[in-house]
Amino acid sequence: MMNVEAKIISREISPLLWKAGETVCTAESCTSGQISAAITSVPGSSTYFKGGIVCYTNEVKTRFLGVAPELLEEKGAVSEDVVRAMLDGALKAMDTTYAVAITGYAGPGGGDEAPVGTIWIAVGDNKGETVVEKLEGDEGRDMNLAKATLVALQMLLDLLKKHHPAEEE
Repeated sequence: MMNVEAKIISREISPLLWKAGETVCTAESCTSGQISAAITSVPGSSTYFKGGIVCYTNEVKTRFLGVAPELLEEKGAVSEDVVRAMLDGALKAMDTTYAVAITGYAGPGGGDEAPVGTIWIAVGDNKGETVVEKLEGDEGRDMNLAKATLVALQMLLDLLKKHHPAEEE
């Protein structure tokens, strides 16, 4: 079931992308499509949402997003370097104005490089501007994923508002 707050943020994102003729895509590991689902819950989202890659495995991160296997080996899938590489890969693969990338351990298990509840989110544009945030703390799998989805959507909205200040009411 979709979080009501996620839908509200998506409704704010919609006119900013739509009016500017800009596009967005996602690269989601731990949230497995929840961010894409929130964005596309808004009617007319097909005009600005190009697609999303659910990249649960390192193989998919490498094959479809161009994340270097050495980077995954060295830093681990749940790291700032990898989420930045996922973002860049998504922007290139789907040729969009903006992208949202996310990777983390939602639970119940964590990994060698990070405990459960560690989630990295990157939001950026095709001109090289990137904002990264790290979430920490384990509130259980469902809550971790709901929180991460909301934070990612809010980060996208904040970046859009920064780029389109005149559009705000």
